[in-house]
Amino acid sequence: MTVLLVGADRLGNIPHELKNHGCTEIIHWTGRKERTRPIPERVEMVLVIHDFVNHGLMDSVKTQARRRRLPIFFAKRGIAGLKQALAEQGQ
Repeated sequence: MTVLLVGADRLGNIPHELKNHGCTEIIHWTGRKERTRPIPERVEMVLVIHDFVNHGLMDSVKTQARRRRLPIFFAKRGIAGLKQALAEQGQ
């Protein structure tokens, strides 16, 4: 599964945690210059680290994900927020 990770300058252990959930490829956007960028076609899931993303980018990503019917998860910074978001979505 290919995941688009939006937000955060440094990923730390996030890629490792995503790989534990079956993610084979991670595309990372820091959220600084990607506001009008389209979500790549190969993306199957979107994860937004919302503490590091402005409202315009978050709205753009949400709209694109909904149009393509992609699952979208929102997490606060760090592994704890990621684990909670994945657990709440039944991953």
